[in-house]
Amino acid sequence: MELPPQVNSPGFWKTPSPSSKGLLKNSLPELELQMIIIFCISQTFNFVLKRFGLPKLSSDIITGLVLSYALVDGKGYPINERLFTPAGEQVIGTISVFGFALFLFLTGVKMNVGMIPKTGTKATTIGVAALTVPFLCGLITRELIGGSVTPQEKDKLSFVFVTQTLVPFPVIASLITELNILTSELGRLGLSAALVSDLISFSLTVSFLTVRIYMESASKALVDITATIAYVAIVVFVVRPLTFSIIKNTPEGRPVKDVYVYSIIVLAIASSLFSDAVDQQVYMGPYILGLAIPDGPPLGSAIASKLDCFVTGVFVPLYVTTSVLRVDLRKFKFDALMISNIILVMVITVSKFVACFISCTFYEMPRLDSWALAFIMTSKGVVELGLYTLFKDLNSLAESTFNFLVITILAVSAIVPILVKFLYDPSRKYAGYQKRNVMHLKPNAELRVLVCIHRPDDIPAMINLLTASCPTREAPINVCVLHLIELIGRSSPIFISHQIQRKTLSDVSYSQNVILAFNLFENNHWQSIAVNTFTAVSPPKSMHEDICTLALDKLTSLIIFPFHRKWSLDGDVEFDDNMLRSLNSSVLEIAPCSVGILVNRGYTGRAGVLLSSLDAYRFSVCMIFLGGRDDREALTYAKRMSNETSITLTVIHLVAPEEDEVDDERKWDIILDSEVLKDVKHNSLSGNQHKRYVQELTNDGSEMATIVRGLVDEYDLIIAGRSHGIGSRQISGLDLGWTEFPELGVIGDLLASTDIYGRASVLVIRQQKTDDD
Repeated sequence: MELPPQVNSPGFWKTPSPSSKGLLKNSLPELELQMIIIFCISQTFNFVLKRFGLPKLSSDIITGLVLSYALVDGKGYPINERLFTPAGEQVIGTISVFGFALFLFLTGVKMNVGMIPKTGTKATTIGVAALTVPFLCGLITRELIGGSVTPQEKDKLSFVFVTQTLVPFPVIASLITELNILTSELGRLGLSAALVSDLISFSLTVSFLTVRIYMESASKALVDITATIAYVAIVVFVVRPLTFSIIKNTPEGRPVKDVYVYSIIVLAIASSLFSDAVDQQVYMGPYILGLAIPDGPPLGSAIASKLDCFVTGVFVPLYVTTSVLRVDLRKFKFDALMISNIILVMVITVSKFVACFISCTFYEMPRLDSWALAFIMTSKGVVELGLYTLFKDLNSLAESTFNFLVITILAVSAIVPILVKFLYDPSRKYAGYQKRNVMHLKPNAELRVLVCIHRPDDIPAMINLLTASCPTREAPINVCVLHLIELIGRSSPIFISHQIQRKTLSDVSYSQNVILAFNLFENNHWQSIAVNTFTAVSPPKSMHEDICTLALDKLTSLIIFPFHRKWSLDGDVEFDDNMLRSLNSSVLEIAPCSVGILVNRGYTGRAGVLLSSLDAYRFSVCMIFLGGRDDREALTYAKRMSNETSITLTVIHLVAPEEDEVDDERKWDIILDSEVLKDVKHNSLSGNQHKRYVQELTNDGSEMATIVRGLVDEYDLIIAGRSHGIGSRQISGLDLGWTEFPELGVIGDLLASTDIYGRASVLVIRQQKTDDD
C-alpha cells in the first residue's frame, strides 16, 4: 500500500493534477465501485435463485466465483489492476473481516446462554451427538487414509476434519430463520441443539489453534492461554455486571442511551484486535463479549437495531464474496490429497447426518421430521467459510483443498433448504382431524378460548368480550391469554408460561400488565373463568406458529385476535399495522379451530358500565345471519352470550327471494340454517325480551349494505360470519374481490369501513377449516 494513502479523489468535474493517477487510484472511489459491482451481481443472482428456494448465501458465493474467474488470471494475478488493485483488495478485505467480526459479536448478543441448562435431554443429546460422532469418525478416517499422503498433507487434513465437524449456531439460526420455522417445534429443537454444539465447537476451535501455536512455541502458547483466560474473566466478572447495571439504570419502557451502545460496539472492535494479538481468530473476542451481553430488550435489542441491518445486509455479503474471490477453479486437480479430502468430508457429513437421525428416532420423533432436523444440523455456511479462509491465510490448507471446501459449502447451502422444505411442513400438525369449534360443543360444556394480545389497548376490549360471553359455573370459560411480542435483539424465540408451578426460559417479565389485568378478571368471575397467561417472543413472520401451536395443545375451540386497525373515540383511524394484518391472515390459513377477529371501534364507555354495574343497562348484541357454516358458528356463539340476563340478542336474518331451482348442497345448507335458527325464532315468538328474531328481505348486495349500515349506532356488538352460504343472493354485487379487508368477509368489511362511523364493535367468526375444505 502506498503511504500516505490517497483516500478521496478530486471528483469527476475537477481537472486532475499532473501527479494524479486516475480516479480509481484513490481508495474510497475504488472501494465504492467494488461494492457496487459485488452487490449488483449478487442481487441479480438472488433475484433468480430465490425463486428456486436457494438462500442469499448461495448468491454471494456464486458472485465471488464469477468475479474470481473474471478478474484473476490462471497465475493468480488481477486481469485488470485498474479495478481491483492490490491495495484495493487489502482495503475491502480488511473491511469485510471487520464486518464479519461484528456479525459474530451480534450473533453472541442474540444468543441466550442461560437456555443451555434448560434445553432438555433431547436437544442436548442431539447437539452432543452431532459433534462427537463425526469428530471420532473423522479422526479414525484421517488415520486410515493418512498413509496415501505426505506427513505435511496429513497435518493439513486435521484442519479439514475439525472444521467439518463443527455445528455453528449462527449457521443453523440463519437457516431456520430463512426457512421461517423459527417458532415451530423442529426449529426450536434445532436451535437448542445447535446452541449446545456451538459452545463445544467454539471451545474445540480455540483449543485446536492453541495446540497449533504450542507446536511452534511452548512459551508463546502459555502467554496466549494466560491472556485468553484473563480476557474471559474480565468479560464475565466485569463487563457482564456492568451491562446489568446499565439495564437496571434504564427507566422501564425507555431505550438504552446511545453512549452505552456505541461504547459496547467499540469494545467489540477492540476485543477483535486483542484476539489477533494472542494468535487467536479475530472473531473470538467479539463472540465471547457478545455472549456476555444479555439478549433481548433493552440492551440486546438496542445493539441489534444499530448493527443488524448494516452487518447482515452489507458486511456479511462483502465477507463471503471477498473470501470466495480467492477461489480459482482452474487449479482444481484430483491428486491424492484431493481424494483424501473428498473421502474425509463425505465420512464426516454422513456420520453427522446418521448421528442426528438416530438421536431423533431414539426420542420417537416422526421419520420425516428426523430427516429434516438431520439435514439442518449438517448444513454449512458463513462460519465455515471464515475458518477455511483463516486456515488458508495461515497456509494450513492447500489451495485446491480450499477450492473444494468452498464448493462444498455452496452445494450444501443450496441443497439443504430445498430438502428441508420438502420434508417438513410446519402446518401439517394443524390439520383438522377433530371438530374443534363452538357449534359442536355439548350444551353447557366448557368453552376453551385463546385470546391474543398485541398492545395494551387490546386488553379491555378482550375482557369486555369475554365478560359478555356469559361465563357461569354451569358453563365455564377457559381462557388462554397469549401476549405476542416481536423478536428483537435475540436469535432464539421465547415462549413463557406464567404459571407458578412451571419454570420458564427467561426471568424477564414481559407481560406484567397483561397478567395483572386478566388475574383481576379471573378473580371477579371466580369458578366461572379460568385464565392461563403466556408470552411469545418471536419474529412477526412466524408468530402464527405460536398461536396455532398453543391452540392445538390447549384444545381450544376459538381463537380471538384483534383487528389490525384501531379507531379513536372521534372515529379517526389511530393506527394501521400491516404486519398484524399479515399475521391474522396466516392464522386464518392454518388455525386448528374456529377463529374470531375483533374489530374494536374504540368506544369503551358503555362497556365500562358493563364491567362496573351489570344492571345499569342491557348490553345489546346483534347477529347478522345470511346462512352458511360460518354464520351458524357465529350464531352459536351469540346464543351463548344471550344466556346472560343483562344481554339482549337480536338476530337479523337477511333472506333472498325464493329460488325456483336449488341444488342438493344448497338444500342441505338451508336445512342446517333452519335448525340452528329454530330456538331463536321460538323465543322471539314467545315474547322473550332477551332474544329477538327479525327477518329482512334483501334482493341484492346494495339493499343488504343499507340495512347493515343502519345497525352501527343501535348495538354495542355486531357478530357476523366471515363467509356465507353457497350462491347467497343477499351479497350479490359485493364480491370479495372489491372488499378492502377480505379476511373480514363482506359484512365485516362493510362494518370496518372508514366510511362508517359508529360505536359498535364487530366480531367476525370463521368456523374451523377441515380436511374436506
